[in-house]
Amino acid sequence: MEHTEFNNDLIEFLNASPTPWHAVSTMKSRLDDAGFQQLDEREEWALEQGRGYYAIRNGSSIIAFRTGKNDVVTSGIRMVGAHTDSPCLKVKPNPEIRRKGFFQLGVEVYGGVLLNPWFDRDLSLAGRVTVLDEDGKVRDTLVDFRKPVAIIPSLAIHLDREANSNRSVNAQTDLPPVVMQLPETDTTSFADLLREQLVSESGLKIRKVLGYELSFYDAQGASFVGLRKEFLASARLDNLLSCYIGLQSLLNTSGDEAALLVCNDHEEVGSMSAEGAQGPFLGAVLERWCGAGKGRAIARSMMISADNAHGVHPNFMDKHDENHGPILNQGPVIKVNHNQRYATNSRSAALYRHISDELGLPHQTFVVRSDMGCGSTIGPLTAGNLGVTTLDIGVPQFAMHSIREMIGSQDGYTLYQVLKEFMQREEVF
Repeated sequence: MEHTEFNNDLIEFLNASPTPWHAVSTMKSRLDDAGFQQLDEREEWALEQGRGYYAIRNGSSIIAFRTGKNDVVTSGIRMVGAHTDSPCLKVKPNPEIRRKGFFQLGVEVYGGVLLNPWFDRDLSLAGRVTVLDEDGKVRDTLVDFRKPVAIIPSLAIHLDREANSNRSVNAQTDLPPVVMQLPETDTTSFADLLREQLVSESGLKIRKVLGYELSFYDAQGASFVGLRKEFLASARLDNLLSCYIGLQSLLNTSGDEAALLVCNDHEEVGSMSAEGAQGPFLGAVLERWCGAGKGRAIARSMMISADNAHGVHPNFMDKHDENHGPILNQGPVIKVNHNQRYATNSRSAALYRHISDELGLPHQTFVVRSDMGCGSTIGPLTAGNLGVTTLDIGVPQFAMHSIREMIGSQDGYTLYQVLKEFMQREEVF
């Protein structure tokens, strides 16, 4: 896969994945096309050497792996981790708000959302819906309106003279998007609108909508930015970019060595769920793969937690340590925090640097300013749960947790090349 092909395919992946459920569905399709076999956690597994497999939990987390040609216990596993979720606005269970003929939907803030950029954007809606079908069976289905269906209008500056100097956002009262206008006597419910969309989208015959997990998202698709296409802008780069890089690395590795990709949901809200990084999903898969030798396999393994890093913003350069300011398009960022907000240690960082240097590719290092708090990733959680040597790394980006984020168009492909080599490395530790 060449650089241009990589970025064009990345844009397609991002546009096809407005929610964690859609991201997992997209990855599933690509794994199926590559000959990977889906595993059911409810059934017995009979794994064979030299094969590719994957398991899905809750429809929003996925683990895919190649068994390799050697015994996993004595060869170890080359693991890459990412997360499928992004900060967003989720529709509440009873969302209908009717005011002055405007039909709005109440929303709940999911994760650490940068709220101001959500105003005056064309918004669409997607997610998972649970329905009662015509046969009386409860089933899940995906929905994606794929067009602008809502907007959160700003209040005019004439009515808020301090908007540019002292603007705050009340998540309860300021954020309900405007969806349409209705007569005061109209009793249309959101479930009615959802059922109508599902019928038109999939032809599914539905008795009743029983529940949903839906998110608003930016209707503007991913695109190149810059006079020379130096940048790529999109929603959900944190962290679908890493999911895509990990998937391409797994699909294009030699398959000789045992390699695994885990993409967990719920990282943005702490990872404590059945399918989150603090949950049992990865450990359960490794138990069934490695059996009684799981501990020995992990001792020979390494995890690379791939999650984007904060690039130096030219308008806010004082927000970085002067010796640790990652620049877009100058390579992936090894993330270090000695208080274990990142799981990197000198040994895991050294292996990445060694592979990167062998390939003649750039890399950078990030440490947060000593007078600022540090974010975290699935890296420390996975390291703590499994006892596996772990590296935290990521592509530098701007506008993290905004509705539209930005990366350098070179860095994703650089990280892909290193992770592909890592996944086919004969020896890790």
